[in-house]
Amino acid sequence: MFKLLKYLKKIDYIFIAVILGLIVLQVWLDLTLPDYMATILSLLQTGGDNMVNEILVNGAYMLACGVGSFLSAIAVHFFISQIGARLSASLRFALYGKIESFSLSEMNKFSTDSLITRTTNDVTQVQMLITMGTQSLIKAPILAIWAVIKIIGKGWEWSVATAVAVGVLMIMSLIIVFFALPKFKRIQTLTDNLNRATRENLTGIRVIRANNAEKYQTDKFQDCNRKLTKNNLSANLIMAIMQPGMSLLMTGLSLAIYWIGAYIVKTPVDVSNMMVFTSYAIGVVAAFMLLIITFIILPRALVSARRINEVLETKNSIISGEKTTGENKEKDYVVFKDVSFKYPDANEYVLKDISFKVNKGETVAFIGSTGSGKSTLINLIPRLYDVTEGEVLIDGINVKDYDSKLLNKKIGYTPQRGVLFSGTVKSNVNFGDNEACDETIKKSLSIAQASNFVSRMEGGVDGRISQGGTNVSGGQKQRLSIARAVARKPEIFIFDDSFSALDFKTDKKLRMALNKHTEGITKFIVAQRIGTIKDADKIIVLESGEMVGIGKHEELLKTCPIYKEIALSQLSEEELQ
Repeated sequence: MFKLLKYLKKIDYIFIAVILGLIVLQVWLDLTLPDYMATILSLLQTGGDNMVNEILVNGAYMLACGVGSFLSAIAVHFFISQIGARLSASLRFALYGKIESFSLSEMNKFSTDSLITRTTNDVTQVQMLITMGTQSLIKAPILAIWAVIKIIGKGWEWSVATAVAVGVLMIMSLIIVFFALPKFKRIQTLTDNLNRATRENLTGIRVIRANNAEKYQTDKFQDCNRKLTKNNLSANLIMAIMQPGMSLLMTGLSLAIYWIGAYIVKTPVDVSNMMVFTSYAIGVVAAFMLLIITFIILPRALVSARRINEVLETKNSIISGEKTTGENKEKDYVVFKDVSFKYPDANEYVLKDISFKVNKGETVAFIGSTGSGKSTLINLIPRLYDVTEGEVLIDGINVKDYDSKLLNKKIGYTPQRGVLFSGTVKSNVNFGDNEACDETIKKSLSIAQASNFVSRMEGGVDGRISQGGTNVSGGQKQRLSIARAVARKPEIFIFDDSFSALDFKTDKKLRMALNKHTEGITKFIVAQRIGTIKDADKIIVLESGEMVGIGKHEELLKTCPIYKEIALSQLSEEELQ
């Protein structure tokens, strides 16, 4: 929890100092008020010529103390709310920025639903501790010590009664915390599970309906919901004992003081002392109650703080380099040198001893069976993963040494699954640091064979795109993703099975347009269709993570049995010729 306090701003520390002063003032006013009450009681019992005036003066002081305490409490709450809101905003921003810097390795370590929960619910728990707990942690010790000093010497019998009440309160609280703490720890994990079930249901709604799996998903959600509800009810039932238990204890303490007073009160002065002592004793108990309430909130907040720190303290496996220019004097533009790769915490290598060279402007295609490592291989170029062994060089520089923004600027990347963001066609094509003009956007759409369907949309390039691109088809989504990569005017294109959602005719037109308008740009294409890659300058055949063939289409038909087998599974002998 203390690690998160570094996200407080300078003004928050000023506010904390102000809060400390206001709480001291509030406690002083609360503990001074009974003194005026005792004076009034004495005046009522003893009488006197100026009794009415004295009562009015002391009554005015009592009113001033009450109003002052009220205003101080409002001010304290205002400043604490400011601190809590600013801290939660800083934590959310820090979490978002940290998650943005994660590579795929870090993203796989935390589930998406867990990251969402940590950014929202967990931050809220920390904010609640700050807004509700800070005042208690500061006020309780001051109130307890000050009240104890006040009651010293006013009757040991009353002091013993107060000590017994505090002891009972502590025992009751320890029992409650002992049973409630494990349940609070489970709440965050169960919330993750509920978010996971909800997210799966929303993102997979088409598949669920197509398979009549609504009941299965409903039961799955209901199971997560039932577990969370049961845990919450169980924890809250235990906590429900706390408030009435404290009220009963405070009432019992007051009765004990009056009962003891019935035996030891001898004079009117003793009566006023008893009334004042009651106020002070309740102050002592209230101080411990404040601490206990804080300790009840604390366990869940500490769990949340630990989960937040897990994200913030995760070390990035991919760190940006500093190189901003190339230094290659040879013609080889992209080079894989003895590259091997395995996923974090995995035993088996996904890629083994991959080596090849690519000249600037060449088109290189990758083909192989499912799971052969095609996508993993090209993901090493933009550093979505880093190689385990070997090197990947661009323009003579290891990709690890490149400034990450410069490396990303060099590459136009289109993933297997087209990703669109809520906004317009224009904002999706001109995404990130593109800064493309309208003419470039239109040309990119034309190259990606997207102009026809975009022109039919209401608003054209300003037509709305729903979150996730749910208002366009899979092929349209893929073409807009390709247009986005083209608009970047990169030095390297990476198409990770990006043509799979296109029909043969559109696929051919798109590739012809790419070759015509992106001459001199290096292209890496992962594909399953022979027709998509047969014209590539180099075709690399992968099998079980190993490179089993490299060459042109005609060469591989003669020299690589695996490639020929794939080709014959799609085309006849006559078509291949």
